[in-house]
This record gives sequence, structure tokens and C-alpha cells, in this order.
Amino acid sequence: MKYRADAALFGGRVEPDVLIDIAADGTIVSVTPRATEVAERLSGLVVPGMPNLHSHAFQRAMAGLAERAGPTGDDFWRWREVMYRFLAILTPDDVQAIAAQLYVECLLHGYTSVAEFHYLHNTPDGSRYEDKAELSHRVKAAACEAGIGLTLLPVLYRHSQFGGAEPTEGQRRFILTLDDYADLCAAVGDGVAPHSLRAVTPDELTAAIAIAGGKPIHIHVAEQQKEVADCVAWSGAPPVAWLLDHAEVDQRWCLIHATHIDPAERARLAGSGAIAGLCQTTEANLGDGIFPLRDFLADGGRFGIGTDSNVSTSPVEELRWLEYIRRLETRSRNVTTDLYTRALAGGAQALGRRGGSIEPGRHADLVVLDAEHSSLVGRAGDALIDAWLFSGNTTPVRDVMACGEWVVRDAMHRAQPKIAAAFARTMRRLAGVL
Repeated sequence: MKYRADAALFGGRVEPDVLIDIAADGTIVSVTPRATEVAERLSGLVVPGMPNLHSHAFQRAMAGLAERAGPTGDDFWRWREVMYRFLAILTPDDVQAIAAQLYVECLLHGYTSVAEFHYLHNTPDGSRYEDKAELSHRVKAAACEAGIGLTLLPVLYRHSQFGGAEPTEGQRRFILTLDDYADLCAAVGDGVAPHSLRAVTPDELTAAIAIAGGKPIHIHVAEQQKEVADCVAWSGAPPVAWLLDHAEVDQRWCLIHATHIDPAERARLAGSGAIAGLCQTTEANLGDGIFPLRDFLADGGRFGIGTDSNVSTSPVEELRWLEYIRRLETRSRNVTTDLYTRALAGGAQALGRRGGSIEPGRHADLVVLDAEHSSLVGRAGDALIDAWLFSGNTTPVRDVMACGEWVVRDAMHRAQPKIAAAFARTMRRLAGVL
């Protein structure tokens, strides 16, 4: 199928009259700017869909439940206890309904693929489901229903703290043996996700890397200062340095957060070719800290963005936070450049997918922005991207294609009513038992 876009982000800039030829398998055959050939018109600006490199889908349903401080204050670790209590009551139907709603919301805002960092494996009492991949299958079913591209990353979670400490009761839904984990990855995995250095031992990390082969490897690291201090107490080194010293970190890897790193770690991470997985709205919500993005980019580092706890499902909001925090740090403007294209490239690498740009051989992940929307009207060329990212709070996303298939038309998802109804039923049930 051929489409002619009024304008499209191609080759790092907005070009007019772009002809996009898409094969039946959902890949792009050719892209021709300033074309004259007649084809179905895509009115507005066409941009590559953004990869979402880090999501915990079930957390979409707990947004807003941990926004009141206790008498002794609040931090990440208290939030985590709330999360443990919440996930203890989720059923497989709940998991699927929540994930489907999340993925619809992501598509409506311009994400077209997602890396699901999936660590909910067991029943509430910690036993295995009859189908050991039950909850993974539910996530896959949700992604299929929504039509979003999925990189499913089963999580290996074995311990509660550095040094192989026994897991807590709140973590019992996460725990798998290494054999069960290998079986799960073989059955449904698109990569691996050792949860963190506190949740796996060095030997278990090595086993997970072997299971990955050439597929993506994602890991939480250096999100909290307490985590860094605990890692130093355990090993004598901070977590990013330890990881770089003990694993062959390369382009397969995505280090989620990596917030608290020193200059030496920052330079080494940049030189490794790995992606820094930045989830700015979640990191702000949890009070994690600020990643040294300016210096990381100056070192040649690569990054992508993720929704993480899903308090926001908008790539625009993630990118605004990335830039605005740097403006506050430096008391200047326009600190980072090419945010959208950098995040596209980093996200595609982290997901191990052929997305992230409009060019031959890539997935046809296309987002059509309404050029008549109040935030874009009167703009042209590259100013359209700037207007989208830095003006307005309503989305100009009108149509979305994921891997060659239209899933959003005229700002309506094809299965939105059905998915929204299932989500509402789940939320009402959860409200009755929380």
C-alpha cells in the first residue's frame, strides 16, 4: 500500500510530500520525499511512532494510590510497599484488562511499541499457575488486542537484597527458579530482564545473560541512592561500575534509570553502546533523582524513554521533562537537541525492533499529527515537531499505524469501547477490595 504524506519526519528533518510504500508484512519498502505520484493522502505531519522502552503495565491501575505521605514522610521504598499490597489482589483477567487499556492510551499518544518489563509470574500465594506462562500470555493478548508492538521481557527476580537475601512475602508473585525462568523465556520471551543487582546474584545474572543470547537485556540499576549505598556495602563498587566490570555490557543492554552515576561510570556507560532507559515522569513521581543527561550525551551516550509506572502515557510529557529539568539545572534554554529522533533511535535499539524511523526495511510504525490542531496550526517544517513537543496539553495525534496496521483513526482506537469497559470493570472490582 502506498501513502503520500503532506509532510513527514524523514532523514532527521521534516520533508514535504513524502511517498511511503508499505509491504503486506508491515515493513516499509521505499520512502520518496517531494514525490508527485498519486496515492492515499495522509493529511498532516507523519512521524515515526515512539518506542516505549520500559513499562510495568499493571501499575497503570494503581496510579494515584500512593500520593499521600505518611506521618514520617514518603519515599520510593514506601511506594514499593503500596505496590506490593496492590499487586497481591490482581487476577489474570485484571492483568490483561489493565495492560490492554494502558496500551491503547500509549497508542493514542504516539507510542507504537512497548518493552514490557514483566515480573508478575505467580498466583497471589506464590504458587505457579497451571499454565506457568499464564500472566505472560495475558500481556501478549493485551498487546494483540490493542495492536501495539511488544517486546516481552520476562523478569528474573530471586532475592530481596544484595548478597542473595531471601525474598519477602510481598515479592512471592515474582520468584522463579532458574529452570522455570529459562523455560518461560524460551516460550514467550523476546529478551531477558534480570530485575536488578539486588534481586539476582552474580551467578544468576550470568545465567540470565546466557539465556538472552543476542536478544535484548534490560536491568534496573542505580535508581535510588540507598540502592547505590547498599551495593557499595556489598561489593565495594556502585552498581553501574560493578555491572560494567562484571558483564559484557554492549548494544543489547538497556540500563533502566542509571540515575546515580559518577563521571567515570557515565563515560563508560556511554562508551559501551548500551541504552540509558530514562523514565522521567516516574523518576520525578518517585523522587529518584536526576540523570546527568547533558554530560552523557556529550560523551556520546544513547537514551530512550519509557512510561515505567505509567503515571503518564505520553512521549511528549517524557521529553518535556527531560528538557525542562536541564533548563532548570542550567538556567538556560534549549539545552538538548533532537530529543525526538534520539529517543526514537535509542528506543528501537532497546526493544530490538526495526522501528524508530521512516525508512526502507523498518516497521511501518507511523503517527499522523493533525496539522490543524491548535498546537500545530500555522507551523511548517521542523517547527511542527517543536510545536508538538513544547506547546499545548491536548494531543494532536489523529491516526496511528503499528507495523503496517491502522489501530487509531480519527483519534479513536479500533477497540477502545470494549477495552475501556473491561478496564472499568476491573477498576471497580479492585476498588471494592483495596
